[in-house]
Amino acid sequence: MFNIATVQKPADQSLRQDGLSLLMPADFTSSLQLPVPLWTQEWQALTESWNRLPPDAHLLDGGNYRRRRHACFVQNLDGSALEQTPHRAHWQPTDYNALHGGFERWFDPVEPAVAEAPAWQDLLASLGRLFAQVKAVPRWYIEAHQFRIDTTEGVGRPTPEGAHRDGVDFVVVLLVARRDVKGGETRVFDAHGPHGMRFLMQEPLTALLMDDARVIHETTPIFPADGQDRQRGVRDTLVLTYRAGGFQAP
Repeated sequence: MFNIATVQKPADQSLRQDGLSLLMPADFTSSLQLPVPLWTQEWQALTESWNRLPPDAHLLDGGNYRRRRHACFVQNLDGSALEQTPHRAHWQPTDYNALHGGFERWFDPVEPAVAEAPAWQDLLASLGRLFAQVKAVPRWYIEAHQFRIDTTEGVGRPTPEGAHRDGVDFVVVLLVARRDVKGGETRVFDAHGPHGMRFLMQEPLTALLMDDARVIHETTPIFPADGQDRQRGVRDTLVLTYRAGGFQAP
């Protein structure tokens, strides 16, 4: 098993040495050099947008437990501003997503007020600068996915495709909210060996950063917490992918 260090390593060091970094809420803003308390206040105002995510129309397992929005950005690492691209489809090869790969999936775009917010832009740009310390590239092609997994049907599956890689350079899973659910264990495995680890992301602003070439990841299903109405259970995340070689496309 990988070890979660008692004394947190710098995120770039952890990514180089271990292929992943788990940032806890107390370390999140300082690790990414985000301005506090202003950034935290602005970010909290954005989290309400997860209540307005439309259903995912492309689930192929027959479920109706996932809501999402999607947006794409290009970050030039010469100091120029992060730029949002015209809205585009999300596409993955079947090598990385056997369930939903091989066809273009169009999702509703991230709301302009969210995608253009300083807190959103600062978050994406800060992560891009961090990853550039691990892999020096001229620019990142970034895809952002707002997810809500709910327990309305009794079970919700954060990763219906199972343990997987995404075909990018780096992946971020940021916990936005977790309410009235059990399960949802995050599992990360060495892509080239037997090692792995498992843990629960429970507090908002817990973030898992991964080198996609080195690790495989999944999250187990969620269920209503004991004694809770299944209509109330949700797990909200922001998933970001950073790729140097352009957006994945057919």
